[in-house]
Amino acid sequence: MSLINSVLGPLETKDLGFTLMHEHVISQGFVAQNYPELFDDHFMDKIISGISDAKKGGVDTIIDATTFDLGRDAAALAEISRKTKVNIIACTGWWMNMPQFIDGTSPDVYADLFVREIQEGIAGTGIKAGILKSAADFGGVMPEGEIMLRAVARAHIRAMVPIILHSYAPEQVARHQLSILKEEGVDLKWVAVDHVNDTTDLEYLIWLLDQGCYLGMDRYPGLNLSSRSRTETMKKLIDAGWTDRLLPSHDCSLATPDTFFPPEVKESILKGNPYGYLYLKKVVFTQLEEMGVPKAILDTLCVKGPRNFFEGA
Repeated sequence: MSLINSVLGPLETKDLGFTLMHEHVISQGFVAQNYPELFDDHFMDKIISGISDAKKGGVDTIIDATTFDLGRDAAALAEISRKTKVNIIACTGWWMNMPQFIDGTSPDVYADLFVREIQEGIAGTGIKAGILKSAADFGGVMPEGEIMLRAVARAHIRAMVPIILHSYAPEQVARHQLSILKEEGVDLKWVAVDHVNDTTDLEYLIWLLDQGCYLGMDRYPGLNLSSRSRTETMKKLIDAGWTDRLLPSHDCSLATPDTFFPPEVKESILKGNPYGYLYLKKVVFTQLEEMGVPKAILDTLCVKGPRNFFEGA
């Protein structure tokens, strides 16, 4: 057991409960502060209603993977957590909207910022981040992204909070990301490679597990592979004995600006997931049960893996 930062203060890992490890409670929160008309009417009410429903359905904790450059709003997260009684953990680090003049910048410059948000708080709010995030997508780790990845690694070494990686599984980008983290001295038991259920390549997924990291199987229902295909891959990893290192989630936001996605993509997302943060429980777990996964294992999914991850097990 150990203490981690939630948006309402320290949280014991034993109290994480059923945890969704990669969500976006409110995407582009600073856009909402300035231009709320770009969001649906009463968007905060919709978020609070959706997360309250998730709480009633058994969700205890949500990791909000929204970095500063994705529009993180720590004060809104705290308000939502207070009103819904769901633990929310905010993240620091960087996604892919890179600062304009980052070339040649020492990673230590950004590591200092990330450590401050973990140890002192975000933007003067006193709300502390509890997880670090770095990102690389198709095309691999770009030079600017490498600076941020090394910054995240150095912040982790100093503050000892875990790391989640936005990665592009079809191109096996995490091979390079993990090699950089290892160069920086990161023990990969503190690392989750996210979005890995964008591939069905078991050889690659087991290679990642063999490195010691966790797998964020967090694209549900997803756009390019069917939900069932993603679940079949998870079932194979469960059968191979990796249950406690799997981190299922949705990568879902209950409120995004109307201009964030093309209209056809937004419509597809809404139609594909009518259950919000309960899609795993209502659809994926039902599929796993039909595939023969015992209830005892289903009861530990989203519980043991997240707790192990935050404890560095």
